[in-house]
Amino acid sequence: MESACILNGGWGFSEGPRDLASVQAIKSWKTNAVRVQMNEDCWLGINGTNPTWTGAPYQQMIKDWVATLNQAGMYVILDLQWSAPGTTLSTGQSPMPDKDHTVTFWTQVATAFKGNDTVIFDVFNEPFPDNQQDTVAAWTCWRDGGTCSGFSYQAAGMQQLVTAIRATGATNVIDLGGVSYSNSLTQWLVYKPVDPLNNLAAAWHVYNFNVCHTIACFDSQVAPVIAQVPVVVEEVGTDNCDGVWFNALLNWLDAHQTGYLSWVWDTWGTACSTFSLITDYYAATPTTWGKIYHDHLALLP
Repeated sequence: MESACILNGGWGFSEGPRDLASVQAIKSWKTNAVRVQMNEDCWLGINGTNPTWTGAPYQQMIKDWVATLNQAGMYVILDLQWSAPGTTLSTGQSPMPDKDHTVTFWTQVATAFKGNDTVIFDVFNEPFPDNQQDTVAAWTCWRDGGTCSGFSYQAAGMQQLVTAIRATGATNVIDLGGVSYSNSLTQWLVYKPVDPLNNLAAAWHVYNFNVCHTIACFDSQVAPVIAQVPVVVEEVGTDNCDGVWFNALLNWLDAHQTGYLSWVWDTWGTACSTFSLITDYYAATPTTWGKIYHDHLALLP
């Protein structure tokens, strides 16, 4: 829901269906949560976006989709996937949230969904300040925002966004992905923002090609975070259908009682490199990659 509203002048709200039957197909895999990817410009209706698909219509679509997911008994993770500063169209990922729009975005989203604690706020998909490095400069930018290495605009830090969300009265869980495209949690506990409700979780993304992709890395870098705060693995996948690696990861997460969402419930193709889990939205027929995930979920209690 981050792309259709803005690419090629905007042509819709989403690539796939948003009815109850399509949600039941997702649920048939023994899932209990859906991550909804959002677009900053489309929610705010700014920067010359198509008014048919942005602003108030887009906001209502998101509200309706959350209601449908809740009706099926699903938790919902609202994720800011695409954003951009100033008058730049948000047609892709940015290194960090921007002070121009992101605080307003989360103030509005939090106001819309406060009181519904089945909704979780994933404030920024994949931060990668300081040229994708896992450095003090990157983590300082992550928490505090401002002038940062690797891009020219003024960043909104995680502390500013947490403060803005809580100022609305929202008590929802707030997920914060670390640096290096949310793959690094090395300094997450050190730079953890202050939350008066102490209701923060660490969001983690892990693929077979990430820097941290081995059991040894999980033990040394991720397990200490799990011991202190909830960790939600909001993207997990393999671009080569490596079932041995993937099941080892999921077994590790299961042993640590840590939940995960696989990338991606879409029909982009059957090649492993597309990451598509399915070939049909209603039958939920798995691809080769999808079958690895489906079969693991089927064995869970």
